[in-house]
Amino acid sequence: MKDFEKLGVFYMGREFDVETGKTTELPLLYDSKDLTTHAVVVGMTGSGKTGLCLDLLEEAGIDRIPAIVIDPKGDIANLLLTFPDLSPGDFRPWVDEGQAARKGMSPDEFAAAESKKWKKGLESWGQDGARIQKLRDTVDMNVYTPGSTTGRPITILKSFSAPSQEVIDDSDAFRERIQSAVSGLLALLGIDADPIRSREHILISNILSHAWKEGRDLDLGRMISEIQSPPFERVGIMDLDTFFPSKDRMELAMTMNNLLASPSFSSWMVGEPLNIKRMLHNEDGKPCISIISIAHLGDAERMFFVTILLNEVLAWMRSQAGTSSLRALLYMDEVFGYFPPSKNPPSKTPMLTLLKQARAFGLGVVLATQNPVDLDYKGLSNTGTWFLGRLQTERDKARVIEGLEGAAASTGATFDRGRIEEILSNLSSRVFFMNNVHESEPVVFETRWAMSYLRGPLTKQQLKKLVGDTPAPAAGSAATSERSSRTAEKIVASPPAEKKIDPRQIIPNEVEQRFVELQQRIGSGDRLVYRPALVGVGRLHFTRSTYKIDEWVEQTYLVEVKGQELSDEVWDDAAQLPSPLDFDLDPEDEGEFAEIPSELQKKKNFSTWEKELKDFLYRTQEITVYKCSNFKAYSQYGESLGDFKVRLEQSVSEKRDTEVEKLRKRYKSKFETLADRIRRAEDKVDVERDQYKQSRLDSVLSAGSSIMGALLGRKSGRRSSSVKSIGRAATQRKDIARAQDNLVELKEKYEDLEAEFEEAIEEIEEKLVVDNLEIEDMTLRPKKTDISVEDFVLAWLPWRVDSSGIAESAY
Repeated sequence: MKDFEKLGVFYMGREFDVETGKTTELPLLYDSKDLTTHAVVVGMTGSGKTGLCLDLLEEAGIDRIPAIVIDPKGDIANLLLTFPDLSPGDFRPWVDEGQAARKGMSPDEFAAAESKKWKKGLESWGQDGARIQKLRDTVDMNVYTPGSTTGRPITILKSFSAPSQEVIDDSDAFRERIQSAVSGLLALLGIDADPIRSREHILISNILSHAWKEGRDLDLGRMISEIQSPPFERVGIMDLDTFFPSKDRMELAMTMNNLLASPSFSSWMVGEPLNIKRMLHNEDGKPCISIISIAHLGDAERMFFVTILLNEVLAWMRSQAGTSSLRALLYMDEVFGYFPPSKNPPSKTPMLTLLKQARAFGLGVVLATQNPVDLDYKGLSNTGTWFLGRLQTERDKARVIEGLEGAAASTGATFDRGRIEEILSNLSSRVFFMNNVHESEPVVFETRWAMSYLRGPLTKQQLKKLVGDTPAPAAGSAATSERSSRTAEKIVASPPAEKKIDPRQIIPNEVEQRFVELQQRIGSGDRLVYRPALVGVGRLHFTRSTYKIDEWVEQTYLVEVKGQELSDEVWDDAAQLPSPLDFDLDPEDEGEFAEIPSELQKKKNFSTWEKELKDFLYRTQEITVYKCSNFKAYSQYGESLGDFKVRLEQSVSEKRDTEVEKLRKRYKSKFETLADRIRRAEDKVDVERDQYKQSRLDSVLSAGSSIMGALLGRKSGRRSSSVKSIGRAATQRKDIARAQDNLVELKEKYEDLEAEFEEAIEEIEEKLVVDNLEIEDMTLRPKKTDISVEDFVLAWLPWRVDSSGIAESAY
């Protein structure tokens, strides 16, 4: 293993000697868990800031740390430009042909030069194509483009879904969630709304609060409806129409409707759901780096989306268990305008909340900017790590020093302002000053060569090509997709015989009938036809104390009656619905009813089907429970293998960090003792050398005196003294040798101790890797005596039938 390839540490570069102006061979290894106290990266254009941030994200990927990346400029998509073979052909599609022309090279020649440059650069930093392959194998990388289909689009249809109960119960969190969501929406509408003074802000906030406390989700369409007819009559102590007259509410609703109806806004309504959990880990539990490119959006659209995204991250974060290890990263490039020192844009509140609270949940926030005066440094005063590169002006330097001083004061650390000013004034490209509150002193280092090809912002065509081969999940939520696959298929056939009849005249009075709520508009020339279906809701109890599972579950099943006969095992054809159906008590006035089979006209059949549902549930329903013996852990009800692995991975990280920390403490005294002995041995060598030099000098002087004495006729006693001096010098030479041997022996012991320590670390790393854990699966059936049928009705499903007889579900 290379000396920098360790779990739990990021290889960021090599230490830089400020005195000599040269990079040393000592690697700069950054403890990943230090990022739980967040980081800020500041540097002007050309400072190497983007390279440093990509290095950090690459290291996170190799260390299986997922990340959500907000990319306002389009630079971070370069993370996907990783080529293990480092061949010219890999670089060719992505080189800047304009840059090639300026260098007097053809695109092919420039690609070959870039290939050679990257290979040489990586080698100089101890890296190669194998490390690039490791990055690609360890983490999935995706580029999302909200409001555009250039990358993977994201729908905001669910952006106003009710938050978790934990958020609703936390009054401060609930208030912040509403405030930032409404502020972001009004900013998109071009309304600069103060949460206290703006009646638009207050009205929509009350609508959201009312719906979310009832557990109801809102989308923009439903919100427009509730703006016109709010589900309350008073706002504060004032009558609704006095506070916000109906005419003015209609104007606000029309403004929002115009936005919703705009062709340019249609792209916001398609794509994958904004699902933080799936952006951090895929279905198999593999970590992801999800880059959200917003370079193509206008300022108001960017603010709207960033605010919604930060709220979703907050909601996800609060659903996680606390941890001291790094669980995930939220990185925002060029944060200018989203976290300013004086203004309060919609994005500032959730960002500030994340900086204050995310540490407890293992979420590290990393913010980067080239304009330090545009950052709220009071909000960043508790940020643990500062990466400072070359700055543009003295004002910029003064601003970051102010931030560093605040961070030092918050931890009680000493702050040498003059020394830091001197260092910041002499930083060159790719050289950064790092102040980490978890370390005893700051360090200057040069960033390592990035594994990703830093070609700059990608064009729309390049971005489309880059993500074109990546399969994207179906649009909408999983529940919506599941229901659509079962009920929204088109049927091309002759229209069935339909009669304008009242179904309640045919179905037995004892059978409850309900009408499924119509979800689509029936166009001119189309017909609304209700078709019969059996809908049953079963309640099951999955329990096993060994597996730590005790869960009561309700499941809804639907059997569409498509023909004139029902099968003997009617529930074998049932579809399990992801969520309960919405019912109306009465059908739509224009609705027609399909002919029903004779079986639906007999009361005893309904009694039989209800009993058979209970048997069907016992025969067919089971859950899989996953067990990890290493941690004595079991999966939770409904938890997939991938999600269980994600949870285990966090346990692995925590245990690894704990064991490594124990190991460091255990070896610390050994290293300190040996280091002290080495220092004393070095001093001993110096003393012996000095004594040897003095003895040589004495012997020379003594010999000189003897010679002079002989020449001048002095007595021969001087020769005896000279011989003694020479003898002492020889003894001193032997003492030097012994002292040097002792020093070599001590240094060898130190190296042996280092090797022993590294071996112990590697043993921990090898043992604590989620892929090396033993996971077995077990099947659990519901407890038979606890199964009950909670609801059983005849449901009428609305279908839209066009003039050609093509029928499509309308629910």
